[in-house]
Amino acid sequence: VQLVESGGGLVQPGGSLRLSCEASGFTFSRSGMSWYRQAPGKERELVADISIGGASPYYADFVQGRFTISRDNAKNTVYLQMNNLKLEDTAVYYCRPNGAILRKYWGQGTQVTVSS
Repeated sequence: VQLVESGGGLVQPGGSLRLSCEASGFTFSRSGMSWYRQAPGKERELVADISIGGASPYYADFVQGRFTISRDNAKNTVYLQMNNLKLEDTAVYYCRPNGAILRKYWGQGTQVTVSS
């Protein structure tokens, strides 16, 4: 299993970024996917997740209305569109497949820094 996140960077408050996570080594279309983040000195936390079919995605309260998770099964890729970014969104963002066996796999993460 391989997960490669990309799209992070430095952005000003109120800005936008689109993260991508390209997956391989498992049947992507049959796995729900999640985005997590970990800020310095804090525990990793769930940001959003999306089911196999993409319906009814889940969002943590702190990103509700600002972030959108989506997936492209043809490209084995899950996305996280992040709008109206805040200072507190600064973290390393990770994707992970759902499921009892696949959930142990993590990508290397992509750094998102929100700063003025």
